[in-house]
Amino acid sequence: MPRVHKRVLILIAGVLWSGVGILLNFFASRWFHLLSQEQFILAIIGGILLGTAIAYFGFAGLAQKNIDRINLYQDKVCMWAFQKWQSYILIIFMISLGIFLRKTPYVPKYLLTPMYIGIGFALFTASFKYYLFLYKNKK
Repeated sequence: MPRVHKRVLILIAGVLWSGVGILLNFFASRWFHLLSQEQFILAIIGGILLGTAIAYFGFAGLAQKNIDRINLYQDKVCMWAFQKWQSYILIIFMISLGIFLRKTPYVPKYLLTPMYIGIGFALFTASFKYYLFLYKNKK
């Protein structure tokens, strides 16, 4: 396994959180044409409000815990150590759930769109915790 410095781990985490946030919003944008004008407006506003709450009350704290954990490393560590190993189980579950929700005809896209916008916005917003840490701790 490639070993990297803890600053690289923090950068990897930030880039992945940003990337997944952008990807989720891209998925949501592919459903815009299926929504009425009212559903579209509610999806955008609801998604941003939901994302703000998720970022503030959940993902920002999780990002900070990851930063604190990574910052305790002394030497170079495995590049996959930017998350705790238990988190990978949750990530696999969330990816599987996302695929199921996107593919099933039983969940209307007007409900799925604000959820994807919200989670995507929250991940993207919370990813700046990593970048801010790197900026404040330049060497």
